Amino acid sequence: MKFLKWLIIVIVVVGALLFGAFQLLKHNTKKASPESTITLAEGETKIEIFYNRPSKRGRRIFGDLVPYGQVWRTGANEATAFTTNKDLLIMGETLPQGEYTLWTIPGKINWKVMWNSKQYSWGVNWESVPSREAEYDVLSLEVPVNKLSKEVEMFTISLEKSQPHIMRLQWEETGLVIPFKVK
Repeated sequence: MKFLKWLIIVIVVVGALLFGAFQLLKHNTKKASPESTITLAEGETKIEIFYNRPSKRGRRIFGDLVPYGQVWRTGANEATAFTTNKDLLIMGETLPQGEYTLWTIPGKINWKVMWNSKQYSWGVNWESVPSREAEYDVLSLEVPVNKLSKEVEMFTISLEKSQPHIMRLQWEETGLVIPFKVK
């Protein structure tokens, strides 16, 4: 009985230490890539994107840190979350209202942008492999790359009220313009 009591105490202490270490690791990664939430609200429509913003910090990003032709969590830390309370028409394709994670496959000329219906606790696993499961992709689009005239230091997603509305992804000298309308 005494052995069982000590075993339980050891398990609880080790569990608490592991939990604390994970929280410290999470906190430190958040300092390097701070959280951001952007919202487009218009009438009854509300679109919200939650993501983490890594910085360039002198590194070569696309084709190096973020390889071409491979799935990227489109930010850092958690998978980027995209929520809409209305159906959207994005580049002629329908995205039903709901909660999604946003994934991309960067390329030199075009990027593949995917809205995935599964929610993931983190954007990559312990081996740094993206968590995305393709069978949960609800919408997948090819978007042309625009070369920016000015370098963007920190990864940025923006939503612009216009006709049509625009979602922009910008980092380094790479920009994507994704037009959409509320259905």
